Amino acid sequence: MSVLSDLIATLELQLAAAPGPTLVVVAGPTAVGKTALSVQLAQHFRTEIVSADSRQFFREMSIGTAKPTPAEMQDVPHHFIDSHSITEDYSAGRFEADALQVLGELFGRHQVVVLTGGSGLYLQALTDGLDELPTSNPALRAQLQQELATTGLAPLVAELARLDPVAHARIDRQNHQRVLRAVEVCRATGQPFSSFQTGRTVASRPFRIIKTALTREREVLYARINQRVDEMLAAGLLAEVESLLPFRHHNALQTVGYQEIFGYLDGLYDWEEAVRLLKRNTRHYAKRQLTWLRRDAEYQWVELLNG
Repeated sequence: MSVLSDLIATLELQLAAAPGPTLVVVAGPTAVGKTALSVQLAQHFRTEIVSADSRQFFREMSIGTAKPTPAEMQDVPHHFIDSHSITEDYSAGRFEADALQVLGELFGRHQVVVLTGGSGLYLQALTDGLDELPTSNPALRAQLQQELATTGLAPLVAELARLDPVAHARIDRQNHQRVLRAVEVCRATGQPFSSFQTGRTVASRPFRIIKTALTREREVLYARINQRVDEMLAAGLLAEVESLLPFRHHNALQTVGYQEIFGYLDGLYDWEEAVRLLKRNTRHYAKRQLTWLRRDAEYQWVELLNG
């Protein structure tokens, strides 16, 4: 049987045994094939999809975030794609509250809803809730922002590696805000940021949750990532990034796919190096996504066939 057939068979057995609202999570690293499988699943159950991809929320970012195209969505309603502007601050906590409200409405129409995305923190926020982190220290945050402006991100990433190797391995090290927050907690508390991310927070949800994570052989996944980058560049990623230069300081753009092109536009390296960095950093991002998802023992891992 195919992966899709297996998932459908499992779901239908569970729904027959205990009917009730069911959230089907389809997670996995970038370029693994989440969109296609999620759409097929939603089509079978005649339902809708909630996106937990923290980069696809933003209307101004399309090519660099590999948003599903209208053709790929194939008339399946998607929520939280193009839902916000990059000028807005949008956190995992706000997503949790907003998505729970949307799910309340969707489960009034459907027994099954599909949740998909590669942003582990946002997936966790909706399915399990979030761990409580220390309150932000405004003075320390301002100091870190000044250090970032003066010496750049690299020294802060190096500090995080020294203070908390676990967090350094997990988080997107191209994301300024996440690096700053992790270093802030380390400095303020004298404890590793990762020590507050226990994974033991499990909020009560009024629906059943079935978690599936997709993977592929490493060489196949990396080839798909490289191909996706080539397709983004052909589709006009450079022009998209150029149009976003006035907003480059916003948190949404502190991410793989945009930072590498900003560096090229700043004259830090040539185009060939920008492409190399973009592919390399996307592969590293995929590895961090897998590391995050493997922390959650509830995920059932499914290896997709090559291609």
